[in-house]
Amino acid sequence: MRLGLALGYWGRGPDPRHLELARQAERFGYHSVWTAESWGSDAFTPLTWIAAHTSRVRLGTAVAQMAARTPTATAMHALTLDHLSGGRMMLGLGLSGPQVVEGWYGRPFPKSPLTATREYVDVIRQVLRREAPVRLDGRFHPHPYAGPDATGLGKPLKPIVHPLRPDLPLLLGAEGPKNIAQTVRIADGWLPLYWSPQRTELYEAALAEAPEGFMVAPMAQARVCVDVAEGLLPVKAMLGFYIGGMGHAARNFHADLMARMGYEEEARRVQELFLAGRRAEAVQTVPDAFADEISLVGPRERIAERLELWRKGPVTDLLVTAPDPETLRTLADLNS
Repeated sequence: MRLGLALGYWGRGPDPRHLELARQAERFGYHSVWTAESWGSDAFTPLTWIAAHTSRVRLGTAVAQMAARTPTATAMHALTLDHLSGGRMMLGLGLSGPQVVEGWYGRPFPKSPLTATREYVDVIRQVLRREAPVRLDGRFHPHPYAGPDATGLGKPLKPIVHPLRPDLPLLLGAEGPKNIAQTVRIADGWLPLYWSPQRTELYEAALAEAPEGFMVAPMAQARVCVDVAEGLLPVKAMLGFYIGGMGHAARNFHADLMARMGYEEEARRVQELFLAGRRAEAVQTVPDAFADEISLVGPRERIAERLELWRKGPVTDLLVTAPDPETLRTLADLNS
Protein backbone atom coordinates (compact mmCIF):
# COMPACT_ATOMS: atom_id res chain seq x y z
CA MET A 1 0.00 0.00 0.00
CA ARG A 2 1.44 3.33 -1.12
CA LEU A 3 1.00 6.59 0.75
CA GLY A 4 -0.24 9.87 -0.66
CA LEU A 5 -0.70 13.29 0.88
CA ALA A 6 -4.15 14.82 0.37
CA LEU A 7 -4.03 18.60 0.78
CA GLY A 8 -7.65 19.29 -0.16
CA TYR A 9 -8.71 22.80 -1.13
CA TRP A 10 -8.06 26.18 0.47
CA GLY A 11 -10.16 27.76 3.17
CA ARG A 12 -10.10 31.55 3.38
CA GLY A 13 -6.80 31.64 1.56
CA PRO A 14 -3.76 29.57 0.66
CA ASP A 15 -2.43 27.43 3.48
CA PRO A 16 1.25 28.39 3.99
CA ARG A 17 1.99 24.86 5.23
CA HIS A 18 0.96 23.03 2.07
CA LEU A 19 4.09 23.43 -0.02
CA GLU A 20 6.41 22.37 2.78
CA LEU A 21 4.15 19.41 3.63
CA ALA A 22 4.33 18.33 0.00
CA ARG A 23 8.11 18.60 -0.01
CA GLN A 24 8.31 16.70 3.29
CA ALA A 25 6.07 13.99 1.84
CA GLU A 26 8.42 13.59 -1.10
CA ARG A 27 11.41 13.34 1.24
CA PHE A 28 9.60 10.71 3.33
CA GLY A 29 8.98 8.58 0.26
CA TYR A 30 5.30 9.30 -0.32
CA HIS A 31 4.11 8.23 -3.74
CA SER A 32 1.74 11.12 -4.45
CA VAL A 33 0.36 14.53 -3.46
CA TRP A 34 -3.27 15.49 -4.20
CA THR A 35 -5.18 18.77 -4.39
CA ALA A 36 -8.92 19.42 -4.61
CA GLU A 37 -11.51 22.08 -5.41
CA SER A 38 -15.03 22.99 -4.31
CA TRP A 39 -16.15 26.61 -4.86
CA GLY A 40 -12.99 28.56 -4.13
CA SER A 41 -9.46 27.55 -5.09
CA ASP A 42 -9.05 25.37 -8.17
CA ALA A 43 -7.24 22.04 -8.14
CA PHE A 44 -4.72 22.52 -10.96
CA THR A 45 -2.96 25.78 -10.03
CA PRO A 46 -1.72 24.65 -6.57
CA LEU A 47 -0.71 21.31 -8.08
CA THR A 48 1.38 23.11 -10.69
CA TRP A 49 3.07 25.13 -7.92
CA ILE A 50 3.86 21.91 -6.08
CA ALA A 51 5.16 20.33 -9.28
CA ALA A 52 7.64 23.19 -9.69
CA HIS A 53 9.04 22.59 -6.18
CA THR A 54 9.28 18.77 -6.27
CA SER A 55 10.91 16.28 -8.60
CA ARG A 56 9.64 12.74 -7.97
CA VAL A 57 6.31 12.65 -6.17
CA ARG A 58 3.23 11.97 -8.34
CA LEU A 59 0.63 14.73 -8.63
CA GLY A 60 -3.10 14.10 -8.48
CA THR A 61 -6.43 15.93 -8.37
CA ALA A 62 -8.84 14.50 -5.80
CA VAL A 63 -10.98 15.74 -7.18
CA ALA A 64 -11.30 18.15 -10.10
CA GLN A 65 -14.98 18.85 -10.63
CA MET A 66 -16.40 17.91 -14.00
CA ALA A 67 -18.93 20.75 -14.03
CA ALA A 68 -16.10 23.29 -13.76
CA ARG A 69 -14.73 22.58 -17.24
CA THR A 70 -15.59 20.95 -20.50
CA PRO A 71 -13.90 17.56 -20.86
CA THR A 72 -11.51 18.95 -23.48
CA ALA A 73 -10.50 21.80 -21.15
CA THR A 74 -9.83 19.28 -18.37
CA ALA A 75 -7.79 17.17 -20.77
CA MET A 76 -5.76 20.28 -21.70
CA HIS A 77 -5.01 20.94 -18.02
CA ALA A 78 -3.94 17.33 -17.49
CA LEU A 79 -1.73 16.96 -20.55
CA THR A 80 -0.08 20.35 -19.91
CA LEU A 81 0.77 19.55 -16.30
CA ASP A 82 1.90 16.07 -17.28
CA HIS A 83 4.46 17.61 -19.66
CA LEU A 84 5.61 20.24 -17.16
CA SER A 85 6.04 17.69 -14.38
CA GLY A 86 7.79 15.05 -16.46
CA GLY A 87 4.94 12.55 -16.48
CA ARG A 88 3.79 12.76 -12.86
CA MET A 89 0.15 13.76 -13.37
CA MET A 90 -2.87 11.67 -12.24
CA LEU A 91 -6.31 13.01 -13.09
CA GLY A 92 -8.99 12.46 -10.45
CA LEU A 93 -12.49 13.62 -11.37
CA GLY A 94 -15.80 13.99 -9.53
CA LEU A 95 -19.31 14.98 -10.55
CA SER A 96 -20.19 16.79 -7.28
CA GLY A 97 -23.88 17.34 -6.47
CA PRO A 98 -26.82 19.45 -7.65
CA GLN A 99 -26.29 22.27 -5.15
CA VAL A 100 -22.73 22.92 -6.31
CA VAL A 101 -23.21 22.15 -10.01
CA GLU A 102 -26.27 24.35 -10.39
CA GLY A 103 -25.58 26.86 -7.62
CA TRP A 104 -21.90 27.56 -8.26
CA TYR A 105 -21.12 26.44 -11.79
CA GLY A 106 -24.48 27.51 -13.20
CA ARG A 107 -24.89 24.23 -15.05
CA PRO A 108 -27.78 21.75 -14.97
CA PHE A 109 -27.06 18.68 -12.90
CA PRO A 110 -27.29 15.77 -15.36
CA LYS A 111 -30.42 13.66 -15.14
CA SER A 112 -28.29 10.65 -16.01
CA PRO A 113 -25.06 11.12 -14.00
CA LEU A 114 -23.59 7.80 -15.12
CA THR A 115 -24.00 8.68 -18.78
CA ALA A 116 -22.60 12.17 -18.28
CA THR A 117 -19.54 10.75 -16.49
CA ARG A 118 -18.99 8.07 -19.12
CA GLU A 119 -19.11 10.64 -21.95
CA TYR A 120 -16.75 13.00 -20.07
CA VAL A 121 -14.21 10.21 -19.63
CA ASP A 122 -14.59 9.13 -23.26
CA VAL A 123 -13.73 12.61 -24.56
CA ILE A 124 -10.68 12.90 -22.28
CA ARG A 125 -9.43 9.48 -23.39
CA GLN A 126 -9.76 10.52 -27.03
CA VAL A 127 -7.78 13.71 -26.42
CA LEU A 128 -4.98 11.88 -24.62
CA ARG A 129 -4.74 9.11 -27.22
CA ARG A 130 -4.66 11.68 -30.05
CA GLU A 131 -5.44 9.01 -32.62
CA ALA A 132 -8.06 11.07 -34.44
CA PRO A 133 -10.13 14.24 -34.05
CA VAL A 134 -12.49 14.04 -31.08
CA ARG A 135 -15.94 12.80 -32.05
CA LEU A 136 -18.77 11.81 -29.76
CA ASP A 137 -22.45 11.54 -30.52
CA GLY A 138 -23.23 12.18 -26.88
CA ARG A 139 -26.18 13.37 -24.87
CA PHE A 140 -24.18 15.62 -22.53
CA HIS A 141 -20.81 16.15 -24.22
CA PRO A 142 -21.30 15.95 -28.01
CA HIS A 143 -18.27 16.70 -30.16
CA PRO A 144 -18.68 18.65 -32.34
CA TYR A 145 -21.60 20.40 -30.68
CA ALA A 146 -24.74 20.04 -32.78
CA GLY A 147 -27.51 21.40 -30.57
CA PRO A 148 -30.44 23.51 -31.76
CA ASP A 149 -28.41 26.71 -31.34
CA ALA A 150 -25.31 25.39 -33.14
CA THR A 151 -23.90 27.22 -36.17
CA GLY A 152 -23.16 23.96 -37.89
CA LEU A 153 -19.55 25.05 -38.35
CA GLY A 154 -18.05 22.98 -35.54
CA LYS A 155 -15.00 21.04 -36.69
CA PRO A 156 -13.67 17.85 -35.10
CA LEU A 157 -10.20 18.57 -33.72
CA LYS A 158 -7.38 16.77 -31.99
CA PRO A 159 -4.92 18.46 -29.65
CA ILE A 160 -2.08 20.47 -31.16
CA VAL A 161 0.14 19.26 -28.33
CA HIS A 162 1.17 15.63 -28.42
CA PRO A 163 0.27 14.27 -24.97
CA LEU A 164 3.23 12.89 -23.07
CA ARG A 165 1.29 9.79 -22.00
CA PRO A 166 -1.82 8.51 -23.77
CA ASP A 167 -2.46 6.31 -20.73
CA LEU A 168 -2.28 9.10 -18.12
CA PRO A 169 -4.08 7.62 -15.08
CA LEU A 170 -7.70 8.71 -14.72
CA LEU A 171 -9.53 8.12 -11.45
CA LEU A 172 -13.11 8.83 -10.44
CA GLY A 173 -14.68 9.84 -7.16
CA ALA A 174 -17.78 7.64 -6.87
CA GLU A 175 -20.15 6.94 -3.99
CA GLY A 176 -23.23 5.05 -5.20
CA PRO A 177 -23.05 1.33 -6.06
CA LYS A 178 -23.81 1.83 -9.78
CA ASN A 179 -21.29 4.66 -10.00
CA ILE A 180 -18.60 2.52 -8.36
CA ALA A 181 -19.36 -0.38 -10.73
CA GLN A 182 -19.02 1.94 -13.74
CA THR A 183 -15.78 3.40 -12.35
CA VAL A 184 -14.27 -0.08 -12.30
CA ARG A 185 -15.18 -0.48 -15.97
CA ILE A 186 -14.05 2.88 -17.40
CA ALA A 187 -11.39 4.34 -15.08
CA ASP A 188 -7.90 3.47 -13.87
CA GLY A 189 -8.80 3.96 -10.24
CA TRP A 190 -11.41 4.85 -7.65
CA LEU A 191 -11.26 7.67 -5.08
CA PRO A 192 -13.62 6.64 -2.24
CA LEU A 193 -14.76 9.46 0.01
CA TYR A 194 -15.25 7.52 3.24
CA TRP A 195 -13.49 4.19 3.53
CA SER A 196 -13.73 1.87 6.47
CA PRO A 197 -11.25 -1.03 6.51
CA GLN A 198 -13.82 -2.79 8.72
CA ARG A 199 -16.48 -2.78 5.96
CA THR A 200 -14.65 -3.82 2.81
CA GLU A 201 -17.40 -6.34 2.07
CA LEU A 202 -19.54 -3.42 0.89
CA TYR A 203 -17.36 -3.17 -2.23
CA GLU A 204 -16.24 -6.75 -2.82
CA ALA A 205 -18.64 -7.40 -5.70
CA ALA A 206 -17.72 -4.23 -7.63
CA LEU A 207 -13.99 -4.52 -7.05
CA ALA A 208 -13.96 -8.18 -8.06
CA GLU A 209 -14.27 -6.99 -11.67
CA ALA A 210 -11.41 -4.47 -11.38
CA PRO A 211 -8.56 -4.95 -13.87
CA GLU A 212 -4.99 -5.53 -12.80
CA GLY A 213 -3.35 -2.35 -11.57
CA PHE A 214 -6.65 -0.66 -10.70
CA MET A 215 -6.08 1.92 -7.96
CA VAL A 216 -8.26 2.09 -4.85
CA ALA A 217 -7.23 5.34 -3.21
CA PRO A 218 -9.37 6.47 -0.27
CA MET A 219 -8.69 9.59 1.78
CA ALA A 220 -8.30 9.52 5.55
CA GLN A 221 -7.47 12.18 8.10
CA ALA A 222 -4.46 11.21 10.19
CA ARG A 223 -2.96 12.67 13.34
CA VAL A 224 -0.48 11.39 15.89
CA CYS A 225 -1.78 12.54 19.29
CA VAL A 226 -2.31 11.36 22.84
CA ASP A 227 -6.02 12.13 23.17
CA VAL A 228 -8.04 10.16 20.62
CA ALA A 229 -11.29 12.05 21.29
CA GLU A 230 -9.55 15.38 20.72
CA GLY A 231 -7.86 14.07 17.59
CA LEU A 232 -11.22 13.03 16.15
CA LEU A 233 -12.71 16.52 16.40
CA PRO A 234 -11.43 17.68 12.97
CA VAL A 235 -12.76 14.46 11.45
CA LYS A 236 -16.17 15.06 13.02
CA ALA A 237 -16.14 18.67 11.86
CA MET A 238 -15.47 17.55 8.29
CA LEU A 239 -18.21 14.92 8.46
CA GLY A 240 -20.68 17.36 9.97
CA PHE A 241 -20.12 19.79 7.10
CA TYR A 242 -20.25 17.20 4.32
CA ILE A 243 -23.16 15.21 5.71
CA GLY A 244 -25.11 18.21 6.91
CA GLY A 245 -24.26 20.94 4.47
CA MET A 246 -22.94 19.48 1.20
CA GLY A 247 -26.27 18.72 -0.39
CA HIS A 248 -30.01 19.22 -0.12
CA ALA A 249 -32.04 17.64 2.67
CA ALA A 250 -33.71 15.41 0.09
CA ARG A 251 -30.59 14.68 -1.97
CA ASN A 252 -27.27 14.40 -0.16
CA PHE A 253 -24.89 11.77 -1.52
CA HIS A 254 -22.62 12.01 1.54
CA ALA A 255 -25.45 11.39 3.98
CA ASP A 256 -26.65 8.48 1.84
CA LEU A 257 -23.17 6.96 1.94
CA MET A 258 -22.98 7.23 5.73
CA ALA A 259 -26.39 5.55 5.91
CA ARG A 260 -25.20 2.65 3.74
CA MET A 261 -22.26 2.24 6.09
CA GLY A 262 -24.60 1.51 9.00
CA TYR A 263 -25.26 4.96 10.45
CA GLU A 264 -28.55 5.94 8.81
CA GLU A 265 -30.28 7.35 11.89
CA GLU A 266 -27.22 9.35 12.90
CA ALA A 267 -26.73 10.68 9.36
CA ARG A 268 -30.29 12.00 9.19
CA ARG A 269 -29.95 13.60 12.62
CA VAL A 270 -26.71 15.36 11.61
CA GLN A 271 -28.48 16.66 8.51
CA GLU A 272 -31.44 17.87 10.53
CA LEU A 273 -29.32 19.76 13.04
CA PHE A 274 -26.99 21.30 10.44
CA LEU A 275 -29.82 22.52 8.25
CA ALA A 276 -31.51 24.01 11.31
CA GLY A 277 -28.43 26.16 11.92
CA ARG A 278 -27.26 24.10 14.93
CA ARG A 279 -23.89 23.32 13.40
CA ALA A 280 -21.89 22.76 16.57
CA GLU A 281 -24.50 20.31 17.79
CA ALA A 282 -24.47 18.58 14.40
CA VAL A 283 -20.71 18.03 14.65
CA GLN A 284 -21.04 16.63 18.16
CA THR A 285 -23.75 14.26 16.92
CA VAL A 286 -21.39 12.60 14.47
CA PRO A 287 -20.60 9.26 16.16
CA ASP A 288 -17.03 8.93 17.39
CA ALA A 289 -17.10 5.33 16.16
CA PHE A 290 -17.80 6.38 12.58
CA ALA A 291 -15.19 9.14 12.61
CA ASP A 292 -12.66 6.72 14.09
CA GLU A 293 -13.11 3.90 11.59
CA ILE A 294 -12.49 6.15 8.57
CA SER A 295 -9.39 7.89 10.04
CA LEU A 296 -6.03 7.19 11.67
CA VAL A 297 -5.89 9.06 14.95
CA GLY A 298 -4.12 8.50 18.28
CA PRO A 299 -0.75 7.46 19.66
CA ARG A 300 1.80 5.83 17.37
CA GLU A 301 1.04 2.33 18.68
CA ARG A 302 -2.67 2.71 18.02
CA ILE A 303 -2.10 4.03 14.51
CA ALA A 304 0.30 1.13 13.79
CA GLU A 305 -2.34 -1.38 14.82
CA ARG A 306 -5.09 0.26 12.78
CA LEU A 307 -2.86 0.77 9.74
CA GLU A 308 -2.60 -2.99 9.43
CA LEU A 309 -6.35 -3.14 8.78
CA TRP A 310 -5.94 -0.77 5.83
CA ARG A 311 -3.02 -2.79 4.46
CA LYS A 312 -4.97 -6.08 4.54
CA GLY A 313 -7.77 -4.85 2.29
CA PRO A 314 -7.95 -3.81 -1.38
CA VAL A 315 -6.55 -0.31 -0.82
CA THR A 316 -3.58 0.37 -3.09
CA ASP A 317 -3.00 4.01 -2.10
CA LEU A 318 -3.89 5.62 1.22
CA LEU A 319 -4.26 9.38 0.78
CA VAL A 320 -3.79 10.98 4.16
CA THR A 321 -4.72 14.45 5.28
CA ALA A 322 -2.13 15.18 7.93
CA PRO A 323 -1.53 18.52 9.65
CA ASP A 324 2.13 18.09 10.55
CA PRO A 325 5.42 16.49 9.39
CA GLU A 326 5.54 14.26 12.49
CA THR A 327 2.38 12.46 11.42
CA LEU A 328 3.65 12.16 7.84
CA ARG A 329 6.95 10.69 9.06
CA THR A 330 5.24 8.29 11.47
CA LEU A 331 2.98 6.89 8.75
CA ALA A 332 5.93 6.55 6.38
CA ASP A 333 7.92 4.66 9.03
CA LEU A 334 5.00 2.37 9.89
CA ASN A 335 4.21 1.64 6.25
CA SER A 336 7.76 0.85 5.21
